[in-house]
Amino acid sequence: MRRNPRRTPFVTEITPRSQDFSPLVLDVVRRAELADYSPVKGCMVIRPHGYAIWELIQQALDTRIKATGHVNAYFRCSSPRAC
Repeated sequence: MRRNPRRTPFVTEITPRSQDFSPLVLDVVRRAELADYSPVKGCMVIRPHGYAIWELIQQALDTRIKATGHVNAYFRCSSPRAC
């Protein structure tokens, strides 16, 4: 399998939670290879295992939402500033 030369190097250390939570989450996602940076600035690509986890989370939440009598909805966020 060829490596993308523009790809960020593999995460070797995980940022401690006590230091900063946001980089910790990103380090874990990258180390587990659940997502990777895309050529488009500010975007990430969800990799197969990451997408499988997302689908399981979606199923669990959808079941819980529908159990309350509500209808699930999805709103795409097209700009990082808007999210």
